[in-house]
Amino acid sequence: MDLQLLVGLGNPGARYVDTRHNVGFMVLERMAAAEGASFRAQARLQGQLAEIGHGEQRLRLLMPQTYMNESGRAIRAALDWFRLEPAQLLVLVDDMDLPLGRLRLRASGSAGGHNGLRSTIQHLGTQAFPRLRIGIGAPAENPAERRARTISHVLGRFAAEERLVLEAVLEEVVAGIVLLRRVGLERAGNRLNGFRPPSPAS
Repeated sequence: MDLQLLVGLGNPGARYVDTRHNVGFMVLERMAAAEGASFRAQARLQGQLAEIGHGEQRLRLLMPQTYMNESGRAIRAALDWFRLEPAQLLVLVDDMDLPLGRLRLRASGSAGGHNGLRSTIQHLGTQAFPRLRIGIGAPAENPAERRARTISHVLGRFAAEERLVLEAVLEEVVAGIVLLRRVGLERAGNRLNGFRPPSPAS
């Protein structure tokens, strides 16, 4: 896969740091820190941008600053600015339908009820862009209770007992992105989609 742009979805500002909705930001911050790269505000991209690697291995990391529901505006601006196609993009997004610790890599698909993906599909005019859904678990099994608690859940922080699983997930996602660039979406998906985190009790 000719991956040129990695976009983590989330909300800007200190009040949203480390919330479940911002798990995409967490991955990018980890990757940048490992490479000694820093994010800089880019008004034309409506986001913060960092670059890691050099030459053909260069990868752009974008954290939209538009708030989740308008993520697609920043992604569209970045694709246009760098003259990239949607297939050269990977969107990292939280997913309440997946348990914490589970991952799902797909080459395309619907928004699945996620406002950030919905905005991206709207602004790109296509569902055909790769995305990695990162499970954050649901607040409840009962549909009515789940709806009532959705906002507080996604804008809440991970519990102390979940941090071990979260750490393993972030490590796996970073390793999976490296693998994806080397062997392609399908083979990287075999690993990421089969990932099982350590037990919180272990």
